[in-house]
Amino acid sequence: MANLVCTISKYLVLLFMALYTIKCYTYFTAKDREKRNSNLNKQIFYIFMIHFLCHVMLFINMEDAKVFLYYIIEIAIAILYIVAFRLIYKNSSRLMTNNVAFLMLIGYTVLLRLSPGLAIRQFILASVGLVISLFIPFILAKLKNIVKWRTFFGIAGLVLLSSVFIPGVGQVINGSRNWIHIFGLSLQPMEFVKIIFIFFVACSLVKLNTMKELFVNAAIAAAFMLILVVEKDFGAVFLFYIVYFMMVYLATSRPVFMILGVALGVGACVLGYMLFKDNLFAHIVVRVHAWQDPFAYQQSEGYQVCESLFAIGTGGFAGSGLGNGMPYLIPVAESDFIFSAICEELGVVFGLALILIYLSSFIAMQNIAMKCKMPFYKYVTFGIATIYIIQVLLNIGGATKFIPSTGVTLPLISYGISSVFSTLIMFSIVQYTYILVSKEADDLEREKEKIASGGASY
Repeated sequence: MANLVCTISKYLVLLFMALYTIKCYTYFTAKDREKRNSNLNKQIFYIFMIHFLCHVMLFINMEDAKVFLYYIIEIAIAILYIVAFRLIYKNSSRLMTNNVAFLMLIGYTVLLRLSPGLAIRQFILASVGLVISLFIPFILAKLKNIVKWRTFFGIAGLVLLSSVFIPGVGQVINGSRNWIHIFGLSLQPMEFVKIIFIFFVACSLVKLNTMKELFVNAAIAAAFMLILVVEKDFGAVFLFYIVYFMMVYLATSRPVFMILGVALGVGACVLGYMLFKDNLFAHIVVRVHAWQDPFAYQQSEGYQVCESLFAIGTGGFAGSGLGNGMPYLIPVAESDFIFSAICEELGVVFGLALILIYLSSFIAMQNIAMKCKMPFYKYVTFGIATIYIIQVLLNIGGATKFIPSTGVTLPLISYGISSVFSTLIMFSIVQYTYILVSKEADDLEREKEKIASGGASY
């Protein structure tokens, strides 16, 4: 009987996941507000059902009554977040809040399967992050001159990024010196610096008048990346590099900057590999070897990738069912390779739908950026959208052997307090831009009505 319930739950999860994903895209094609709201309300129902059915499977396979206690608390906080954000900011994007709540619930559920201790820790600290994120749009509305803070963002970002070199504070984990240990917590400054970096670049581009200014700003941006190179955090270097050139291209509309960016990137990689492959790039060389032929290094550097591929292949399209697989065999399954654990037990179909949900958030962010008439927030939102989707690509690409593993987390799902906090802040910043766009649209509509009524009375 228990096996039957698990099997039915597994396929129902896939059904509701497909329906949720479809609603992410029919939202964009809906012709009126009533239809969009209907889609969004159905999404909340699907969130509830997917989360409930996943915990049914966990309860049966883990035989722990506390699973349902976790379920009640998790769904209550998620619904509270969705409702609170909407009540406080009536013009906020409901699609964004739905996706944030859903992705976080998936993260809690998978972490509960992998490591209940980490799941509880993530839930508590992430709930604090949700509360903090509620204040971000309010704070941004008060900062009228933030576009003039270029110097502050540049200095603050470089100082915070360099904090990993403070003796007794900085930590080396997995070959990269990109962690600090403070007040009993291990944090990645890079996760917060990437937001500061986007603000710095946006401030620079708004005030950009001459090529000399562009070169000065590019030199400061390069300083951020050089510090990351010294930290051996090459996944972050790639993120910063891509977002910088994408933002410059948006501001200038000159393809030459994109061509220059590709040429400089390829040249830097080749030169760096040739000069520093035996020291600075040593652990990158290991990852490249593991990516090229993981099965040739199955018992050494290729072990992670092999286990990741085995897990995805074992799960198949429908998955083995939550609690029935062996995701604990995948090294760092709770963070870098959590996508593989998801595919093993919830199925490749679930994984593909998850990618589409991430993509829907990216499309929503890009739409918001393109509609925003304020250059500063246009650039900021575009930068956030870019860094967000590239991070998804790096994580899932590493887990599926599409690219070498970079150690980048899967936003809102992987274990990592720094990553979750920074992602929640980024989503709230985008929400503020959406509120600005909504206000601009409302003002334009009122202006049209005023003109129409004036014309009729005349």
